[in-house]
Amino acid sequence: MAINSWQTLQQSVTAALCKYVGKVDTMTSKKSGYTFIDLFAGIGGLRLAFENNGSQSVYSNEWNKYSQQTYLANFGVQPDGDITHVDADTIPYHDILVAGFPCQPFSIAGVSKKNSMGRATGFQDKTQGTLFFDVCRVIKAKRPKAIFLENVKNLKSHDNGRTFKVIMDSLDELGYDVHYKVIDAQDFVPQHRERIVIIGFDRERYGYVDFSFNLNKPAKKPILRDILEPEVDDKYTLSDKLWNYLQAYAAKHKAAGNGFGYGMADLYGHSRTLSARYYKDGSEILIPQEGKNPRRLNPRECARLQGFPDSFEIPVSNTQAYKQFGNSVSVPLMTEVARLVQSKLTELDMGIGQEQDILAVGEQ
Repeated sequence: MAINSWQTLQQSVTAALCKYVGKVDTMTSKKSGYTFIDLFAGIGGLRLAFENNGSQSVYSNEWNKYSQQTYLANFGVQPDGDITHVDADTIPYHDILVAGFPCQPFSIAGVSKKNSMGRATGFQDKTQGTLFFDVCRVIKAKRPKAIFLENVKNLKSHDNGRTFKVIMDSLDELGYDVHYKVIDAQDFVPQHRERIVIIGFDRERYGYVDFSFNLNKPAKKPILRDILEPEVDDKYTLSDKLWNYLQAYAAKHKAAGNGFGYGMADLYGHSRTLSARYYKDGSEILIPQEGKNPRRLNPRECARLQGFPDSFEIPVSNTQAYKQFGNSVSVPLMTEVARLVQSKLTELDMGIGQEQDILAVGEQ
């Protein structure tokens, strides 16, 4: 087997196995729902969302070694590494491409030059050098029925809106009918967490698709108290030094008319957004304690705040766990959006099947 200059022996073997497994999985996928691939997988929040709806992962990719460790512990799969070094042709065919890709600004210098010369530019010119380019080249190579992208809500305004425009233009050029919405997770978990979800359907297969984010929300809104453990180690209580610093910092900015400061959580409401920086001081979500300083959430509570089940293993240090859950998704919300996508795909595929049956009868 030939090995490219950028490919290690391990990557080449993995690619060969993926190609083989992909052929097997796509032949049996309908027994367990749609197939999907998990790009920029993190610790598998989006994988859980699709598996909760009966779909089957046929490939995963995540470069961070600590996230790979957590992913392996929970799914029994070691995600492939650096997506920029993965040949798209070796990735298994799949029904849905799932990706929580990083947000990067696009260089528009080359594009502007081509525009000035009256020459057309494509997604390859616009997105080259960013990780979104790798999403595009996989879409082009494998042509999934649908795409499911997730990102921070500020993606729309990132780089003065240029980033979002390039993304939408690129998906349109690739032939996908695209729908998007910024959704707050607080109806599904006790946390204010706004994220943008971008859904695309293959126009070559389905034409333009009538899709809406008509979510089935839980009957009862969750509250923060529900996810807290009855007893927590004292190490999660803020020291006098840190607590005094946070109070002084908040007072200083309040006097200056700024809104910066710690967030004392309402136990009967929802918290602020859990971020990847939570490991530093926990200041955005502090839990009040009677008779002593407030405390931060422990990693298991962070997992619950994001809707991960208690069976989800946390094999890494607290610092890495805080980063991982802060970077992850609200699993119950994404499970509901995944349900909508798969329901629409089923409806579309049934429609195509009925058309083919009618044509077959007409030919007889």
